[in-house]
Amino acid sequence: MPINLYILLAVALFAIGIIGVLTRRNAIIIFMCIELMLNAVNLLLVAFSKMHHLKMAGVDPRIGTDGQIFVFFIMVVAAAEVSVGLAIIVMMYRNIHSVDVNFLNRLKH
Repeated sequence: MPINLYILLAVALFAIGIIGVLTRRNAIIIFMCIELMLNAVNLLLVAFSKMHHLKMAGVDPRIGTDGQIFVFFIMVVAAAEVSVGLAIIVMMYRNIHSVDVNFLNRLKH
């Protein structure tokens, strides 16, 4: 499968994530869109890693695993971000009975 299709899919996923973050006001949907953007980056890292591995096939068996290692660390950080973010959202819902991010701006004053 050509790399152009992976790039096109990743750009589409990232654009959907950006549009979701900028237009939605629900905190849970915003977190889901951020995760979608992280997965688009993960897809590109794995695709470029595989492309590099196929180009350098037979030279060094360790070549081509760098992208997968970065993806693993991104997934670990994303899991930590989701757990902290969901804890914040649950506490926000318990205190103000809403998950609307515009309501948080009103709490500043």
